[in-house]
Amino acid sequence: MTVGADRGRPRVLIISHDLVGERMAGPGIRYWELSRVLSASCAVTLAAPAAGVSSAPDGVRLATYQPGVAASVEPLVAQADVVLAYGYLLYQFPFLADLGIPLALDLYIPGPTESLPLNAARPLDWQEAQQQADLALLGRIAAAGDFFLCASERQRDFWLGFLGAAGRLAPSIFARDPSLRSLIDVVPFGLPAEAPQRTGPLYKGVHPGIGPQDQLIVWGGGIWDWLDPLTLIRAFARIAPAWPAARCIFPGRQHPWREQVPAMPMVQRAQALVRELGLEERVFFGDWVPYARRADYLLEADIGVSLHPDSVETRFAFRTRILDYIWAGLPMIVSRGDVLAKVVAAHDLGRVVDYGDIDGVAAALSDLLGDAQARTRRREAFAAVAAGYTWSACARPLAAFCRRPQFAADKARRRPAPVHAEPWALAAELERTRRQVQELDALVQGYRHGRVMRLLDWFARLHRKGAGT
Repeated sequence: MTVGADRGRPRVLIISHDLVGERMAGPGIRYWELSRVLSASCAVTLAAPAAGVSSAPDGVRLATYQPGVAASVEPLVAQADVVLAYGYLLYQFPFLADLGIPLALDLYIPGPTESLPLNAARPLDWQEAQQQADLALLGRIAAAGDFFLCASERQRDFWLGFLGAAGRLAPSIFARDPSLRSLIDVVPFGLPAEAPQRTGPLYKGVHPGIGPQDQLIVWGGGIWDWLDPLTLIRAFARIAPAWPAARCIFPGRQHPWREQVPAMPMVQRAQALVRELGLEERVFFGDWVPYARRADYLLEADIGVSLHPDSVETRFAFRTRILDYIWAGLPMIVSRGDVLAKVVAAHDLGRVVDYGDIDGVAAALSDLLGDAQARTRRREAFAAVAAGYTWSACARPLAAFCRRPQFAADKARRRPAPVHAEPWALAAELERTRRQVQELDALVQGYRHGRVMRLLDWFARLHRKGAGT
């Protein structure tokens, strides 16, 4: 059933679980940009945590909410025809699972694989308890969504398995759409259609220790525990004597929403390694770059780097900062293993290295630092790849759903889950059965002593009890 089609433009509520403001991490950027694209055909409200909201794209209504306070979100839902939210937001707002209007759930961050390295430093009992809570939530996510988003075809395969296990690969959906893209489709992280424009220097000639003519290596985004900045630092130490003008900076030392996302242990490990190797005057850690100025550091940089270890998180990751490098035409060094590394290799956008390969990263740094035409020679390749990742192109499946929001075909046909007895009830029934067996055994012993009538009378009483008489 299509919802809201008779009112003109459908009313779309996008709920960001991360800050939307001057400084944004990946989730905030994603929902800011998706709201902008959807506003071309829908009446869009972008709701974000009150802690960091500053402005919304033109044509988008901005609203705030208090994390975990349902009353701050319910009035916004009441004015919507369709809701888009990150799946794990159901932790904070369980009522989203039963709205009475179509619900699109974003799964572009694969929680089951990302949570493993995220929580790996905690006690094992804590990790297992959290995983059980996550599994229960994932069951609610699977049941609640009418449409699901993910970031790549590899992620889609992962989530199709999850939805299949949850019973959502339903005949009623297949009958309408054998591809099941009406249930889950790929909506990657995207890029602006406009080429980046530099407004002024951000690091070269501005940051202490970085001169205007220095060669700058940047680590885009955060220093998360599932990434590998240590290999870059060790490789830089090896090439530093041969490249005295080379500098390296990590702009994402601290997530913009530091109250909710404290600095991870990897930050301290990276800073300690820099001190250990005596690189304090060559390797720097900065603050999160304002979204409006991200082009400045990308255009003045000479190399972008994104490295990670060999893990299941890597397999299903979608490294959004690699897209920033593509947008800016910035030659890069990336670890193999994720889907965007394949794009880098296929289009010669830089160098793809093995996991933890210090020698390989050092060689790649020297090659790119010594190639004055590294950026110019790849300009057309970067432009061609970037054209396929514009936000308007990436958002097409979501835009189509929001223009004609509808419930998933299996929702009306879904049977209630069977009710299972509580463990205590099963134990009580087992005890009653055990007592009956003991009584029957005693009567059989009586039969052996000639008390047949007593046994027949017991059977008659048992039959009447079973028949409810």
